[in-house]
Amino acid sequence: MERERTAFLAAASSALLASLNLGRCMEVTAQLAAENLADAALVIAPTRGSRLPVVTCLRGGAPAPSTVTADPDGIPGLGEALRGFPPVPSRWIDPAAAPAWMMPEGFGPVGSMVITPLPGHGVPAGALVLLRKSDTEAFSSEEEVFARLFAARAGAALSAARLYAEQTAISDVLMQELLPPVLHHISGVDYAGRYRPAADHERIGGDFYDVHPAAVEGEASLVSLGDVCGKGLEAAVLTGKIRNTLHALLPMADDHQRMLTLLNTALLSSHHTRFATMVLASAVRRENAVDLRLTSGGHPSPLIVRADGTVEEADTHGTLIGALPTVSATTATATLAPGESCVLYTDGITEAKGGPLGNAQFGEARLKRALAQCAGMPAEGIAEHVQMLADQWLNGRSHDDIAVVVISAPRTHHLSAVDGHTRGRYTA
Repeated sequence: MERERTAFLAAASSALLASLNLGRCMEVTAQLAAENLADAALVIAPTRGSRLPVVTCLRGGAPAPSTVTADPDGIPGLGEALRGFPPVPSRWIDPAAAPAWMMPEGFGPVGSMVITPLPGHGVPAGALVLLRKSDTEAFSSEEEVFARLFAARAGAALSAARLYAEQTAISDVLMQELLPPVLHHISGVDYAGRYRPAADHERIGGDFYDVHPAAVEGEASLVSLGDVCGKGLEAAVLTGKIRNTLHALLPMADDHQRMLTLLNTALLSSHHTRFATMVLASAVRRENAVDLRLTSGGHPSPLIVRADGTVEEADTHGTLIGALPTVSATTATATLAPGESCVLYTDGITEAKGGPLGNAQFGEARLKRALAQCAGMPAEGIAEHVQMLADQWLNGRSHDDIAVVVISAPRTHHLSAVDGHTRGRYTA
């Protein structure tokens, strides 16, 4: 019997630890208990107000999750078990006092009942209820002790699953704040962005971009794209700080140099030892064209794709952000005619290693040739094309974070009334 019990506990531990899904772990616990310890079993999670998550399982049946509204303190032994107190001996529990929701449908009269806590990592993980029919021998003291041994393993697994679920929920909330935004048409200007972190299993990294619409219609929107030294979670934390700082500096968005100076001061005063490169772009619609002001802080210069396929490099350059006591940068201006675009990108694209030989960089020249073929394409098409080319060049190899933002002057359609008739005039 001891060998069988030891083997069961070992198998139960393996089954319980096979999943970090809390619901699945509760179901496995109930099914193992019903098949090996009792005629039926209930796993009850800690209360959420007056609502109790419950999984019920009959021997030979499938686990059934549900939620009941009940006061656990009104049930002898249950309130204490959910708070982690030692179990009440089964001989002190009157099965007739148990509420109807604890009796599985079709189970019949209950002869004996065990209620034992499911101990967790410092916090109770719930309670295990074991039921035997009236025509079955009642639980012995040895069986109750063995049930507590099983409950200890089940409680540890449930506690780990609950902790994992809580950490996942927290990570998801924080992740949503760090993910790059979805870009769209703002104040007559088209925007598109693409982002790919260095690791396929990650969602965030050291590259970032944002578009901040103008507070007043007719003024310029601010675009920021940057690259923090490093990758992964630590780099993503700093990107979050930079994005929040830039958001706070929006009232002075018309002065790129001042924004970069104040951002540099903020990074130097933090505990981070990382630096960043970035480019700022102010874009505003003027009739059919889009006027741009572009400022680089140690970042690759933006590329302007003209309607005839010419690709121009914006004449802007500057120093790294967060590395030196002072920063300097030059601002370039450009005008986009309808159908023309400005491409902001990180060096994850140009430094992507791959190609036929596997170790050649994609390079700026290859990027310019690719953009020349994108003349007249909408912003979404250009961003998608650039990311597709980078992915094909890498062909599954390791890479740095990749980010690209495209600012486009859309082709416009004006309607004018002539001689009482409406005629369409397309401007391209």
